[in-house]
Amino acid sequence: RCNKMISMKTLPKQPLLPPQNTALRLGATGFVVGPLVDSLHNQCLLKYDVATITLPSSLSSSVDPLLASSWVVPPLLAFAYIVLGYILPRIIEFLPIPIEDRLDEDDFNENNEGRNTQQLRNKALLAVSSTAAIIKLSEVLQTHATFQLGAIVLNMDAGMKLQLMALADACQWVILDRTPAALIAATVTAFGGPLSELPFVSAGFWEYIPQAADYTPLAMIQPGGAVEGLLSSAFGENYRDLTLSSITGPCYFAVTLDAIALARYFYSMEEEK
Repeated sequence: RCNKMISMKTLPKQPLLPPQNTALRLGATGFVVGPLVDSLHNQCLLKYDVATITLPSSLSSSVDPLLASSWVVPPLLAFAYIVLGYILPRIIEFLPIPIEDRLDEDDFNENNEGRNTQQLRNKALLAVSSTAAIIKLSEVLQTHATFQLGAIVLNMDAGMKLQLMALADACQWVILDRTPAALIAATVTAFGGPLSELPFVSAGFWEYIPQAADYTPLAMIQPGGAVEGLLSSAFGENYRDLTLSSITGPCYFAVTLDAIALARYFYSMEEEK
């Protein structure tokens, strides 16, 4: 395999924004499927305080609800799937980064004619299923302090949880994708995704419960200066106390990969017309 450097001249002449039908399908999937997948772990991480949605369990009132979310989440995930699945990978493809010259890199361009839509559909379904499994893994890790494997006892501290989640993410990418653009997009989102929640946490839309709130990204900001003034204006004087959960980063990674797989499938449907 030979390597090449992508430049503006070598990029396929495709729009940065997705075709209308691709965007609608991605948005609809994010709106409907996104909250269902998110509900696999959100009850052990956070509590919604605005426009809550609760679907109680039919087994017992003492059992956790089948679904606990907020009406704020579906439109946010609809927008996120469009950005993460199509727009962000396209932006990354415009960067002058070395990539392998392989068919998988051409999922969004005119060299995709030989791709089988059924194969892309199967990959998309596997991506969504594996993301659901990874998010469920985060719930299992979050609710267990230790795991015993024979004579070995693993303490589930934050570092161990992140290592196991990162391993699951790496397996998902290797098995289903293996493209640098998707890896970069998912990694960027793993760091930036949790930070994007800060305005909603600050505004009181949801809050992370004490057992999961282990990440204060703004605590390191030094007093004084324009940055502190900007953050105080945006998030209030107590912005340093805004807490997130570190385990959500790998979950954002997985969600990005399944959004990209869905976008490739939906885009292939456009190509068939």
